[in-house]
Amino acid sequence: MTAFELCLVLASALLHAVWSATIKGSRDPLVFNFYQGGVTLALSAVVLPLLDFSEISAPVWRWLCVTAVAHALYFYWLTRAFEHGDLTLVYPIARSTPAFLPLLAVPILGERLSPGGLVGIGVVVAGMWLVQVGPALRWSAFRSPAARYAGLTLAATVVYGLADKAAMTELTQGGWSSAAPRFVAWYALLSLSSLMLFSPAVIWQRGASTVWRGARANLIPASLVSGLSVVGYGLILKALETAPASYVVAVRQSSVFFVLVIGVVKLRETPGRTRVLGAVTTVLGVALIAAFGGP
Repeated sequence: MTAFELCLVLASALLHAVWSATIKGSRDPLVFNFYQGGVTLALSAVVLPLLDFSEISAPVWRWLCVTAVAHALYFYWLTRAFEHGDLTLVYPIARSTPAFLPLLAVPILGERLSPGGLVGIGVVVAGMWLVQVGPALRWSAFRSPAARYAGLTLAATVVYGLADKAAMTELTQGGWSSAAPRFVAWYALLSLSSLMLFSPAVIWQRGASTVWRGARANLIPASLVSGLSVVGYGLILKALETAPASYVVAVRQSSVFFVLVIGVVKLRETPGRTRVLGAVTTVLGVALIAAFGGP
């Protein structure tokens, strides 16, 4: 990875940590996430009229279908995980994507990873799993509802990480005349499509009256936090235009360290020495990728 790509992903990681902590700290995370859709609608209203849809190839549309479903499931499952467990427990499991994405990115996308980069990914994974299971590998930790929902969130993250990388690669191949950059256009498309799938699930789960009553408490803070999400994921998509998905996803897991700090300082959680060690190990893995993650 270049220094510029690294900075993009680290900035995104910090924004994602703040975004996640705010959802966890809300009164009703599912309803809170529903009201983040206002920013998505505003972004789509601005960006989509600028696009020449003939410049978007058929493979990009197919990847959009995949990532829309994956993002909607990600939002739903992550929210349910936060309802059942601590931020410092749920987040590392949900962000364990580097353990699995290379298994798909290498054969499907043809990515080539250096030995040093692979070691860095392995260290990131070890750190995140240490946060959850501890040095004694207590597999019973995965039986809780929070862990199960976090595992499902992980699966959705692997899918959309792969789909977004494939789409961004495809988008950079053809001509582009729109005033909106490619990664902004893609974000608007995937955000709107995933919102159309996620919103009905929230209404079905909570009921229309509960969702409506939550507008006063959630609309403004959710919109502000959604702005962070837009910027953060936009940075990821920009990095994915040129950097291998396996490295981008691994470096973004430095958000585990940011979440640990926020969980302790803001949410008053007590993660313990094992989780602290796991978070520090994750950061070490990111440093290895930055140093040796060249092609």
